[in-house]
Amino acid sequence: MLKLQELEAGYDESMVIRDIDLQVKDNQVVCIMGRNGVGKTTLLKTIMGILPPKKGKVIYMDTDITKKRPSHRAKQGIGYVPQGREIFPKLTVYENLLVGLEAGTEKKIKEDVYTYFPILKDFKKRNGGDLSGGQQQQLAIARALVANPSFLLLDEPTEGIQPNIVQEIQEVILDIKRTSQTSMILVEQDLEFVKNVADYIYVIDHGSVVYEKAVDEINDDEVYHYLSV
Repeated sequence: MLKLQELEAGYDESMVIRDIDLQVKDNQVVCIMGRNGVGKTTLLKTIMGILPPKKGKVIYMDTDITKKRPSHRAKQGIGYVPQGREIFPKLTVYENLLVGLEAGTEKKIKEDVYTYFPILKDFKKRNGGDLSGGQQQQLAIARALVANPSFLLLDEPTEGIQPNIVQEIQEVILDIKRTSQTSMILVEQDLEFVKNVADYIYVIDHGSVVYEKAVDEINDDEVYHYLSV
């Protein structure tokens, strides 16, 4: 589904990720872990095309998309939920979801989104900026889902979110995995959450992969070694 080959990217002269090789198979959830500032968000931005790589390739569905714009990648089925949510605070919930439709080929909002996050249907006319942090995160995920992506990038979806909404997000990820062929890359710091939803993990340190294993083979202490400050 997705392959990264010797990928390097950064800002100006500063290289943030170096020689990243990574693979995501069909209907697989892959988690990227690591301390703050090691390059996780930079990696997702490079996959989405927001940040052009200095070196390497992004291969999606056997096609080299390294030089393609973010809009092209979105039309090809890659959805992106950025860190910090980045919803439109002055638009209503419904209008935010309509913006999400522009990224894909779907023409209308399917009821599935409201099934996952019923509160969004109740708050359709409420401005995004008036929602709680957890509700805004639900809206950000729903905005990506309305385009019916075949691949989803989720950057720390549980960060600063109350436990009941974290549980809802976990169930949504698992349901998408059960009922579709959607693959995902998930940036996450909570190892227990990762073990509940992911199939495979990569740990990044100083911009490079330092540990990778199937989730059912990982050693918690080894992972925590790379996550500790």
